[in-house]
Amino acid sequence: MKFQRHLRSAALHFFACAWLFTAAMHGLSAASPNTTTASTLRQLLIESDRVVFLGDSITFNGRWVSYLTCWMESAGTKARVINMALPSETVSGLSENGHAGGKFPRPDLHERLDRVLRISRPDVVLACYGMNCGIYQPFDTERFKKFREGSIRLHEKVEGMGAQIIHLTPPVYDQRQDKHGPAGPVDYEHVLEQYSNWLVSKQGSGWMVIDVHSSMKETLKVNRLANPSFIFAQDTVHPGHEGHWAICRAILDNVGVPESWNTKKTDRLLPRVSKRLEILRNAYISAAGHTRPGVPQGLPIDEAITEANRLTALIRSAK
Repeated sequence: MKFQRHLRSAALHFFACAWLFTAAMHGLSAASPNTTTASTLRQLLIESDRVVFLGDSITFNGRWVSYLTCWMESAGTKARVINMALPSETVSGLSENGHAGGKFPRPDLHERLDRVLRISRPDVVLACYGMNCGIYQPFDTERFKKFREGSIRLHEKVEGMGAQIIHLTPPVYDQRQDKHGPAGPVDYEHVLEQYSNWLVSKQGSGWMVIDVHSSMKETLKVNRLANPSFIFAQDTVHPGHEGHWAICRAILDNVGVPESWNTKKTDRLLPRVSKRLEILRNAYISAAGHTRPGVPQGLPIDEAITEANRLTALIRSAK
């Protein structure tokens, strides 16, 4: 079993190297992958034994992770998908004064990252940070520096254990004239654009990056032209159904999945996939430990895996 895992890891490393070579040769952006990069991302998601998600409350909510996992199941994955995102978390290590009414500061990913990686043992990590990292303040070079440094630390830590990492640019901040959200009158979308542009620029250094932000921004623009009251996030931060699907769709576009694969394709699998993800999420997050109050306590990992395996059998028999 361990030998097979080493072989699989070597194959995944080869696929990642194919991405790096193609990106370097063609200057690819995540919004316009070619066949080679789409194939590489598909292989990483489908052929891995363990796929781990990191992020903040948007990823913790898990709707977009559930959609993506439904596609992975339909494509034949055998992976264990583990969502270890944590509400309020940043990769920058920053927190605004009085966060959560002064009850607790924002959790810092790096406080728990070593434990997360040791417990989850990922082949591939998908990481989506940035929304909280500017702490809903105007653009600031020092905060931007902290985001860059934290992202680089995450990248190096994951690669240092022999796994691959795919960075996702942050979702859009759905600010409107009648709804400012936690940033108030600050143009926080401008902040997230700077963070996203920097992440995309790291493709030039060989990083795998999917530009969720630009894709969501374009989708929001198109929908608002047709319906000015269209929104992704009621509170400007946390997406509803359409916003979570837009995040998933941005990833699927980069994997080369046709537009005909839509939310209707997830109907049969979604309830059980979501339940399985929730069980494993709560178990693994609890086992790793964290500083964020109010997160549900999970089952012991062995018990969670037993229940997840039962659901997996039902999911794969229903395809």
